[in-house]
Amino acid sequence: TLFNLQNSFTDLSLFGLRQGGEWIGVANYVELVTSSDFRRVLWNTVVWLTAVGVAVRIVLGLGLALLLNSKVLEKYRLKTLSRVLLLVPWATPPIVAIVAWRWLLNPQFGDINKALLALGLIEQPIAFLAEAAWVWPALITIITWNTLPLVTLTFLAALQSLPSELLEAAEMDGAGKWQRLRYIVIPHLMPAIIVMTLLSTFWTFNNFVYVWLTTAAGPGLYTNVMATEVYIKAFIDGRLGYSSAVGIVMAAIMVAFGMLYLRIIAEREFREVF
Repeated sequence: TLFNLQNSFTDLSLFGLRQGGEWIGVANYVELVTSSDFRRVLWNTVVWLTAVGVAVRIVLGLGLALLLNSKVLEKYRLKTLSRVLLLVPWATPPIVAIVAWRWLLNPQFGDINKALLALGLIEQPIAFLAEAAWVWPALITIITWNTLPLVTLTFLAALQSLPSELLEAAEMDGAGKWQRLRYIVIPHLMPAIIVMTLLSTFWTFNNFVYVWLTTAAGPGLYTNVMATEVYIKAFIDGRLGYSSAVGIVMAAIMVAFGMLYLRIIAEREFREVF
C-alpha cells in the first residue's frame, strides 16, 4: 500500500520501469479530480455497479429467502429441490457464468433473443452487451445471478432462527401477513441485512472480473468502472503512476464508506440499548 501510495506521486511508466518515475507531487490526483472521464467512471462505479447492483441483490435475496422459508414449497415438497437449485449459480465460477451469459445474450444465436422474438416482444435481436440502453441491466443481471445465492442463504439462515412463537402470537393478536413482515420479520433480519449490504458493497465496488470479461469496459468505455480504470491506465496506457492514484482513491472511498456505515450502525445499536 505504501509503495502504491509513493508511485501515485510519480509519473512512473510501464515502459520505463528501470528508470523509475519522477516525483510530480499531486499532479496525478489533480488530473484525476478534474477529468470528466473519471467522473463518469466514478458514477458508473458508485451508482450503477454498486448502488443499483447491491440494492437488487438485497431485495431479491430477501424475497427468495421468504419464498424458500414459506409453507408453499414445503406443501409441494419442493423445499429441498429449490435450495439445491439455488446453489448452482453460487457454485458456478464467475468466468464460466460470464461465458454462458454472453452466449445467452448473443444477438445472433442467443436463446434469450430467440425467446423474445418467438414471443413477439421484440421485432429484431438486441445486442444486450453492445447497446448503451441495455448493457448495464445485462451486466447487473449476470452479477446478480452469480452472487444472489449467498445473500439469499444468509437471509434464509436468519429467518430460520426467528422464534415461531413470535409469529404465532402476532397472528393470534390479529396481525396480518404484511404487519408480521414489517414489525417482526424485517427487524429480526436487520442485522443480516446490514452485514450483507456492507460486504456486498465492498465486493461489488472493487469488482474487476465481471465488467472486464463481460464488456471489457465497453461499448467504448461506457461501462468503465474504477477497477477496470486501474487496469486500463496501468497495462494498456502504461501510466502506472496515474493508475496508482486511482487505486488509492478507490481505497479511500471504501475506507470512508466503511467508517460511516459502521458509525451509523454503532449509533443505532447504542440507541436501541439505551
